[in-house]
Amino acid sequence: MYVKNRGEYASKHVLPKKLAILLCFASFFAGMFFTNRMWMVPDAKSIVKKTSRTGDEQHVDCDMKIKVLKNEDNSSRGISGSQHSIETVDKAISDLEIKLMAARAERETVMKDTIISEDLKNVELTSRRKYLMVIGINTAFSSRKRRDSVRATWMPQGEKLKQLEEERGIIIRFVIGHSSTSGGILDKAIEAEESMHGDFLRLQHVEGYLELSAKTKTYFATAVSLWDAEFYVKVDDDVHVNLATLGMTLAEHRKKPRVYIGCMKSGPVLARKGVKYHEPEYWKFGEVGNKYFRHATGQLYAISKDLATYILINQDVLHKYANEDVSLGSWFIGLDVEHVDDRRLCCGTPPDCEWKAQAGNICVASFDWKCSGICRSVERIMEVHERCGEDKNALWTANFVQTTRSSSSGKIHMRVQA
Repeated sequence: MYVKNRGEYASKHVLPKKLAILLCFASFFAGMFFTNRMWMVPDAKSIVKKTSRTGDEQHVDCDMKIKVLKNEDNSSRGISGSQHSIETVDKAISDLEIKLMAARAERETVMKDTIISEDLKNVELTSRRKYLMVIGINTAFSSRKRRDSVRATWMPQGEKLKQLEEERGIIIRFVIGHSSTSGGILDKAIEAEESMHGDFLRLQHVEGYLELSAKTKTYFATAVSLWDAEFYVKVDDDVHVNLATLGMTLAEHRKKPRVYIGCMKSGPVLARKGVKYHEPEYWKFGEVGNKYFRHATGQLYAISKDLATYILINQDVLHKYANEDVSLGSWFIGLDVEHVDDRRLCCGTPPDCEWKAQAGNICVASFDWKCSGICRSVERIMEVHERCGEDKNALWTANFVQTTRSSSSGKIHMRVQA
C-alpha cells in the first residue's frame, strides 16, 4: 500500500522525455548566442593599428635614449674645449672690468687733482699714446743740486727730452708733491724750476720723509692716469741710470701681464726705536729679529701697467709701512705677480760697474749700498757716468723689441701666486 502510493506521487512530477531534449537544445543555442556577443574578437585593422602605435612609441623612446646618450658622450668629449672657451671669456671679462675701473679712477684722479697742471690734463683728455716706460725720479725740495747733476749726466734736456718721448716712447719726470704751506716759497721755487726745464710731475701729496710710502702710491696712480705705458719706473735722484740698458731690460718682459722687477732683498725688521729704517709695525712680521718678505730695493724698481693700474684702483685701501719699498712689496702679496730679481739694477759704483761694462755687461743702475745711493752724488755722479755710462748714441739706436738673455746675466725669476 505504501509502495504504491509513493510510485504514484513520483510519476506525476517527471518531465516528458521530448520536452527535456528540447530544453537542452534551447539552452545550448542561447549559450552560443551570448558567448559570441560578449567575446567578440577584434578585427585585424585594430590589432595592426595598436601594434603599430606601440612600436612607434618604443621606437621614439629608443631614439630619444640614443640621442641623450650621444649628447652625453659629445658633452663629455667637449669638456676640455668648452673649459678653455670659458676661461678665455672669463679672462676677457676680467680685463674689461679692470680697464673700466681704471678709466673711472683715472678720470677722477685727473679731474679732481688741482695740483696737476692744465697741460697734463689736456694730455690725458686729448690723446693716450702708447709709451714704453714712464720714469719717475723721486726728489725733494732741498735736492736742487742733485736734480741738476742728473740733468747734466743721464737725463736728456730740452728738445732731446721731447724727442725721447716722441721717438723712443720714454717719459722722464722729477716727482714731487707740495709743501705743508701750499703756495709758499718752496712751491714757488719748484714752479720756477719747472718753467725753466719742464721736467716735473707735481703730485697731490704733502712732502715728508715719513710720507714716502704715500708718495710712491700717489706717483704710480698719477702716472698711469696720465700716460699709457707698458712699464712704470721709480728711481731716486742720487742713482745713475743707463736709459738704453733699462729699456732693453724691460723689453725682455713686455709680454708678461704682471711683473715686478728690481733687486730683490729681505732685510731685517728693525723693532728698536731711533734707528734708521725703524719699523713701528714690527709686531706684524712675527717674532723680533724676523726678516721682511722679498721685495725690490727702493733705489730703482719697475712694475708693469697692470700692477700700476691695480695701485690706482685700490689706492684708498693699500696699507703703508714706514719704508716705501716694503710697502710696494706688500701690495703685491697675494696677487699672481712675477718677481724678477735682476742684479743689473743694483750695481756698485766704480770699480764695480766699470768692470762689468768692460766685460760687456753694462749696468742698468749704479749706487753705493752703504749710502742707499751714490755717496756725495752731486760731486761723484759725473765720474760714475763717464766710467760706467753706456755709449751716448745707445739711447737713440737701441732696439726695444722683446729679447731674451741667458741665465748668466744674474737674473732670477720668481713666480709668486696666490
